[in-house]
Amino acid sequence: MRWHEKVVDFFGLKKSVVALLLMVIFVGLGEKMAERFLPIYLLALGGGILSVGFLNGMDNLLSALYSFPGGYLSDRLGYKRALVVFNLVAMSGYLIVILFPHWLAVFVGAAFFLSWSAISLPATMSLVSRALPQEKRTMGVSVHSLTRRIPMALGPVIGGVLIGLYGERTGIRLTFVAAFLLGIVSLILQQAMIEDDGRRGKAEKRPTRLWRSMSPDLRNLLVSDILIRFAEQIPYAFVVVWCMKNNGISAVQFGFLTTVEMATAMLVYIPVAYLADRTTKKPFVLITFVNFTIFPLFLLFSHSFWMMVIAFIIRGLKEFGEPTRKALIMDLAPEDQKAGMFGLYYLIRDVVVSIAAFASGLLWQLSPAVNLLTATACGLIGTIYFAVQGRDLKG
Repeated sequence: MRWHEKVVDFFGLKKSVVALLLMVIFVGLGEKMAERFLPIYLLALGGGILSVGFLNGMDNLLSALYSFPGGYLSDRLGYKRALVVFNLVAMSGYLIVILFPHWLAVFVGAAFFLSWSAISLPATMSLVSRALPQEKRTMGVSVHSLTRRIPMALGPVIGGVLIGLYGERTGIRLTFVAAFLLGIVSLILQQAMIEDDGRRGKAEKRPTRLWRSMSPDLRNLLVSDILIRFAEQIPYAFVVVWCMKNNGISAVQFGFLTTVEMATAMLVYIPVAYLADRTTKKPFVLITFVNFTIFPLFLLFSHSFWMMVIAFIIRGLKEFGEPTRKALIMDLAPEDQKAGMFGLYYLIRDVVVSIAAFASGLLWQLSPAVNLLTATACGLIGTIYFAVQGRDLKG
């Protein structure tokens, strides 16, 4: 076997997977140039702190509500046609924000473009599951997650530069123009390269019936994941506010902090995937949950740029076992309903988590310390629960 064939085999780089990775880069770059600065854009257009919290809650709720139909459509249409639908939905949201520079229009547009990651995840996981054998699934999910971090790292830097050049209102609006154009490029690439294997899953319309097929082990993972997402989402929308408004960090510096976060995540993905596919998954997921828990606590005591660099390294390490967690869901889901089960899992998780996200603005109004310490407490409970109840599944 030649060296390039060994590389392709090691990373699971089948043609459809490569096409998926290219799509992730183009769509993700457009999305992350604007999404990280949405709270600042809302404030610049006249929305208040509560509007930032509401946007965060809406993001979680819509992600939840879109997850199940995303899984259903993926099982019914196949992942290739489903991804076209999902891209067009996101692009329509960008267009609304471009045409109507008003803070209310941000909420309308966000109802479309914030859904892309959630609604496309079941189709993405279905593609990875179909294209790769089980012993390569964690690696496939990890390569996908690593690739997602490329636009996550570069997008905020580009967005920060545009804000520095054109101001908060015009600069962020220009990022949406770029996102729309990159969406067009993505549509062309995915249709030219993604292979549809012709198989369809068992599409189930009723979440209650699908719930009965969810194993106890997957339900335990779901409970712990919900508590961990409380730790993430309670402070999520206010991280940029804490950095830029409370501690004087510039938009360019915040973009750099995001790059530090994503670079940290990217460095650990491949070695963790290699080990998780050959050993057990639980320790890697548990380490991830610990990093979710300590990030808001560390951020609370970070008031200088270099302290925040350390905080964002910790934030990057929360991705340590995220691909492993997704692969664990894939392994625990029924073989003919993987996309649908993914959708149900995220539907339940994000509906519950959206409650905490909606409350995040109220907690922040009490004080940033209340917000960040509440997040830490939720993470601690979730970590302990998974340590006791989580299944230790072989790779």
